[in-house]
Amino acid sequence: MRKIFFLLPAGLFLLMSCSKDLNQVPISAATSLTFYASTNDFMQGINAVYSNLKTYPDRLMNLSETRADNLYAISDGGVRDWQGITTFQKTIASNPYVSEAWSTNFNGIFKANTLLDQLNKNGSVITDAGLRTRLEAEAKFLRAFYYFDLVRWFGKLPIVDHPLTATEALTIGRSPVSDVYTMILSDLQFAAANLPASYTGTDIGRATRYAAEGILALVYMTRSGATYDIEGPGLGLNEWSLALPLLNDIIANTKFSFLPSYNSIFSYTNENNPEVIFDVQYSSGANPVLGASFIGLVVPNSYLQSLGINVDGTSNIRPVSKSLLASYESGDTRKAFTIQSGYIYNGVPETRSFEKKYLDITKIPVNQLDWPINFIVLRYTDVLLLKAECVLHGASGSQALDVDAAVNQVRQRAGLSPVANVTLPQLFEERRKEFAAEGTRWHDLVRSGMINTIVPAYIASEDVAHQIQPFNINFVLYPLPQSELDVKQGLYTQNLGY
Repeated sequence: MRKIFFLLPAGLFLLMSCSKDLNQVPISAATSLTFYASTNDFMQGINAVYSNLKTYPDRLMNLSETRADNLYAISDGGVRDWQGITTFQKTIASNPYVSEAWSTNFNGIFKANTLLDQLNKNGSVITDAGLRTRLEAEAKFLRAFYYFDLVRWFGKLPIVDHPLTATEALTIGRSPVSDVYTMILSDLQFAAANLPASYTGTDIGRATRYAAEGILALVYMTRSGATYDIEGPGLGLNEWSLALPLLNDIIANTKFSFLPSYNSIFSYTNENNPEVIFDVQYSSGANPVLGASFIGLVVPNSYLQSLGINVDGTSNIRPVSKSLLASYESGDTRKAFTIQSGYIYNGVPETRSFEKKYLDITKIPVNQLDWPINFIVLRYTDVLLLKAECVLHGASGSQALDVDAAVNQVRQRAGLSPVANVTLPQLFEERRKEFAAEGTRWHDLVRSGMINTIVPAYIASEDVAHQIQPFNINFVLYPLPQSELDVKQGLYTQNLGY
């Protein structure tokens, strides 16, 4: 069951130290590329590219779940890094969560580019041609994944498809979003055509053909989303019919299936279950720490201490919004599993709720950065509902068989009665409850074209103390990190609104 992607052999730190020394990524120093001399070196290299997924779920909790209408994350004392995110402050260009999104993704891109460059130069040391092609496909999948994450947060980006010297990096400005997508599409199409359908043994968890198809489908759908007249991830394209066959191919594969128990999808003893199409793999108990940290971001330490569990750290509550709490119908079993509705600590009631979907109180590590559970990036239920979304946008399919049936399958598992003639707003409300605490909400709102109505309405009803700034459509994007703007004046221009 233990996973390989963050278990990096000591020899690999030569490569990783090069990337960690980059104060501004992709503005980088020249590197000595003498590491790749054997098949094992390339295997270690691709594992290093995967390692940049480690903080991906943390990023979703901080920049998506917290910024959207799922959490009313107003601090109960002191200034927290996430408060400027949830309150739409214009001065968050130096926020560590914003900087992390940029630097970690570009660090992963740097590693992928290095591996691809070395495959081209030294790949002949890999005598198995099939393995060499697979490694190229894995690297391109991950490069596309990191770029897709970046384009959804920041819009225009510098396009870097090979290792750069510091001087070269200082000449590359931001390219239009459409050009960034061209690279993402090319990489994912190659990955989908060349990755295996599945793995065995310690390779389970690597990107498969179906992971590539699922992310590629989501890219087409994101490109088809609303533009809001900004240079963001939506281009207003009608590519729903391009996403549909990719989703259908995943659905047709018998490896994946709809689990009858919602809770079992996230069980610590049921990892890599048939719902999982792609996840981030973690391994706890190692030194340095290689476990997950996203759970501790939204589960306050005082709750664990109220159960008599001593833990380190000072995690504070990020309260669930009244809007999300009210969205659950009576009898929806997902609510109790996803949300802890208050608790008592030191005799004092805490009436606010928090998200606890991935919490198992029998598996709590001493180190809150070292949880032993994988994070599911894409699952079968998501594919079913993404297909329903495509059909509602005009892709081939049936309202009854492909939309209503998918939604009702989800509702039935949650203990709810069926509905008919599901609309796009209803579909997104169902997605909100199904994927709460999984970090999809902000991206769903942006893609839906409804963020400019839903978020202002949420603020008006929830924020009685008026701590949240008025919503501006430019806030669909985050600001570029100030550290990147400072490297070379004029190379990048800050996103509007900040």
